Amino acid sequence: MNIIRTKDYEDMSRKAASIISAQVILKPDCVLGLATGSTPLGTYEQLVEGFNRGDLDFSRVTTVNLDEYCGLPEENEQSYHYFMRQNLFRHINIPEDHTFVPDGMEADSALACQAHEDIIRKLGGIDIQLLGLGNNGHIGFNEPGPVFEKETHPVDLTESTIRANARFFERIEQVPTRAYTMGIKTIMQARRILIIVSGSGKADIVARAFWGPVTPQVPASILQLHPDVTLVADEEALAQVLPLHCYSFSPAALNHLPLQA
Repeated sequence: MNIIRTKDYEDMSRKAASIISAQVILKPDCVLGLATGSTPLGTYEQLVEGFNRGDLDFSRVTTVNLDEYCGLPEENEQSYHYFMRQNLFRHINIPEDHTFVPDGMEADSALACQAHEDIIRKLGGIDIQLLGLGNNGHIGFNEPGPVFEKETHPVDLTESTIRANARFFERIEQVPTRAYTMGIKTIMQARRILIIVSGSGKADIVARAFWGPVTPQVPASILQLHPDVTLVADEEALAQVLPLHCYSFSPAALNHLPLQA
């Protein structure tokens, strides 16, 4: 695992965007696996800035998102379709038909999940998967449980995840309780994984996920077994594992990050 320590959230966002930018530059027709939530917002802002400067071209890029709430139409401001359009897609030159988010309005969960898996398979897999880290160790909406879920599947969200997501809604009762999400196997099949974490509230779960045992009770712990994971986290998030287990980032470090050509 490559571990990049950053000063704060803004620094984390810049470093993460630099890694994704390098992927896009080196492989213009790459497949990016994307995440939603508050953590990647800064990263997306940096990518938009790179596009506006003329440094990045997304015209041949394809994106596949991790998850979507069940029962929210694309136009709903809380849907992940809407989130991606507002925070990334409409600001760059990616073709709309190159962006894929699970269909949360498909009532047949087997059909919706299989369709998302088929898309990833037809694309030849994901080159780099961006992840955040939930307070309970979830990645995507893969919640703690008795086993690691494999492919895209429906999930009942835990109370802690519903509470965490309530900040995006007027009332907690409005938070959807089900979602479609990529499974652990699908995530682990990405060629590279980039996970970003910020804030002191994540320090405990960072230590448990990346320096504790691999267990489905901490879904992110499975990433310890992936051959190419980069963790970009700020000092507060790494507080319980500093200073022995991480190093600081320098621009030259990008030259040592294995990129899919």
